[in-house]
Amino acid sequence: MSLAAPPVILLAPMEGLLDFTLRDILTRVGGVDRCVSEFIRVSGTLLPDRVFTRVVPELLNGGCTPAGVPVRAQLMGSDAVCLAENAAKLAALGPHGVDLNFGCPAKVVNRHGGGAALLDEPETIARIVGAVRRAVPAEVPVSAKMRLGVNCDSRAIECAQAMADSGASEIVVHARTKAHGYKPPAYWERIADIREAVKVRVVANGEVWTPHDALRCLEVTGCDAVMIGRGMVSDPGLALAIRHPRHEGLSWAQMQPALLAFWELVRLKIEPRARAGRLKQWLNYLRRRYPEAGEAYAVVRTINDPVLLCRQLFGDGVAARTPAGSEPSQDATSDQPTMATAG
Repeated sequence: MSLAAPPVILLAPMEGLLDFTLRDILTRVGGVDRCVSEFIRVSGTLLPDRVFTRVVPELLNGGCTPAGVPVRAQLMGSDAVCLAENAAKLAALGPHGVDLNFGCPAKVVNRHGGGAALLDEPETIARIVGAVRRAVPAEVPVSAKMRLGVNCDSRAIECAQAMADSGASEIVVHARTKAHGYKPPAYWERIADIREAVKVRVVANGEVWTPHDALRCLEVTGCDAVMIGRGMVSDPGLALAIRHPRHEGLSWAQMQPALLAFWELVRLKIEPRARAGRLKQWLNYLRRRYPEAGEAYAVVRTINDPVLLCRQLFGDGVAARTPAGSEPSQDATSDQPTMATAG
C-alpha cells in the first residue's frame, strides 16, 4: 500500500498535553506541515491579547513554531457574535488561520454548550462559522474540527455541510462521536461519506498510531491529509516514517536530546508544581513505542520534586539548572483549563 503523493500531516491539539512546549519539540523532529493549538475558550468577553499569546506563543514568532511550522489558533465557544469579535482580534495577531472547535468531548466544556455538544445544532454551527468567516480578513483561513456527532453519527454530514457552506475551507473529522470518547475503533468510513458530501478539504483524524494506520486511514477515507495527536506524542518520529517508508522513526538514543529539550522548555515555561507531571505524562505516552520509556517512567513515577526527577533522568549537571521553586517566564503560562483531551 502506497500513496501517489505524500499526505499533508497536521499535529492535533490536545488540551493539557500537546501545548506549545510539545509542539516545539515535535516540530523540531520534522514531518509536520501544520499545527493546531489547544482551544482558547470564548465565553462572553473580548479577550486580551495576552490570553491568545499565552496559549499560542507562536503568535510572537510569526505564527510559527521555532522550527518554522505554521500554527493555526483554535477558538471554542457557542456565542457566534462573541466568537467573531475574538476571531477578528486574534486574526490581527497573525495566526496561520483560525480553527473552530466542535469536537471536544470534555463534560466541563459540553455542559456550557461548547465543543462536541454543538453537533446536535447544525444551525448554530452555521451561524458561528459564518460569523467568524465574515469577521476575519479574506486571506485568513477559517477551518473547523468536528466529531461524528454527540450520541450517534446521524447528523454528521449535515454538520459538515453547515461548516462548508458557511465558509470553512477545511474540516478535520475525528471519526468518533462524543459518546465514543477515545475508545477504538475510529470509524474512518464515515469520514469518506463526509468527504463526498462537501467541496472543501476534509482531514482524517483518529486512531493513527503507525505508518500503516496512516496509509490505511487515507485509503479508506480518500483524504489527502491526516491529523495525528496521541500517535505523534507516543512516537515523535511517526510523521517522518509516514512520509518516508524507509525511515524507521527515532531510536530511544535519538529521543534523548528531545526529552532534554522538552525538559528545558518545561523548566523555563511551566509553573514549578506542574513540571514533574508534564515530563512523566510524556514518558507515559512514550511507553507505547519505547520499552525504555516504561523503565524510566517506573523510576520516576512517584517523584514530584522536579529537581529530583531531573537528577534521576538527566543527571546532576542538568539538575543543577533546575532550581526548586523558580518561576516560569511571565509570557508563557496559560490561563486555560487542564483536562488532557484532544481538541
